[in-house]
Formats: sequence, C-alpha cells, structure tokens
Amino acid sequence: MDFAGARDYIIGRMRKELNPSLTYHTIEHTLDMHYAAIRLMEMEHFGDEHERLLIETAAFYHDAGMMVSYNDHETQSVLIAGEMLPTFGYSLEDIDEVAGLILVTKLPQMPTTLPEQILCDADLDSLGRDDFFIESFRLQLEWKLNGIAQTTLEEWLRFEVEFFTSHEYFTKSGRALRQEQKRKNLLEITTILERLK
Repeated sequence: MDFAGARDYIIGRMRKELNPSLTYHTIEHTLDMHYAAIRLMEMEHFGDEHERLLIETAAFYHDAGMMVSYNDHETQSVLIAGEMLPTFGYSLEDIDEVAGLILVTKLPQMPTTLPEQILCDADLDSLGRDDFFIESFRLQLEWKLNGIAQTTLEEWLRFEVEFFTSHEYFTKSGRALRQEQKRKNLLEITTILERLK
C-alpha cells in the first residue's frame, strides 16, 4: 500500500481542480483535518499502523468529491477513492473501509467505531478553536458564491447556534481538546446576536 503516493496524488489534483469559489473546502481544510486526525489518534493511543494509514487516507480523500459536485460530495469522494486507490496498492477491503470513513463525515455525523469518531471530530475540529469565526465566515462566503444560501449576519449566526447545539465531539480526546473553546465560541455567537437585536 503506497500511502504517500495516494496522498501526493490527491493533494496535487485538488490543488489544480478545486474551484476558487470554495473558500472553506480548500486544500488547507483537508491538510488541517489530516493534522487533527493524527493528533486525535495519538491522544487516543490508537496504535494499529495499517488502520492509522486508512484513517489518514480517508482524511485526504474525504472532500475530493468537491472537484466534481458540491452536493453529496462525499459520494463523489468515495468514487474517486475507489477509482484511484487500487493503483496505489490498496486492497478492496482497505478501499471499503476508507469509503465508510469518508461517508460517515456526511452530516449529520453518526460514527460508531473509534476510527469513524476520530475522523468526524477531525473534520469539525474548528468548532472548538479560536479561529472558528474565520472558518465560519469562509463557509458562509462559500455558500453564497456557490448558490447554497444567501444569509445575513444574523441569519448565519442563528444557523451556527443551531449547528453548535446539535453537534458533539465523539472522542474523549476531542472533548478534552475542544469542548471548552467550543463553549466560548457559542457564547460569543449568542453575545453578538444579542447586540444585533
């Protein structure tokens, strides 16, 4: 299994093919998610090396479908992974697992295994970081540019409140690392909304 080859292939392709209107689902988001997944695997003492590489592969491929379609991009990501990973020596069992890991990142997230939980927490890591508002407004802009939704500041922040209250970090490490800042971010959102009244 040539993980480095599979990684370099999809990074190179996404750098060229992702539409500039994707201001949130960028290659930087993919790299950021990969880093978050590695950190969570370490914190969770996840030791199976082969499984770790499958989680890392899923992190790199999870938004590759954005090159094809915005809606249901996870399905397109699975198709890309299924087409390309065999050329890098991934077995059918490996590809099936990567596909399952990609699909579980689709909202609403409902992971059941630790690898799935790690990937879901890594994907939404920014909710509990101090750069949350930067990432949030990048997503708002992306939705506007791609015709997903046109929202005022108040409408967007109300959407975020709803999303925050329905979201939870699944891993113990994710909660320990991000829950407190996520709480502060939600408090900041509600404070801004109060001032907008």
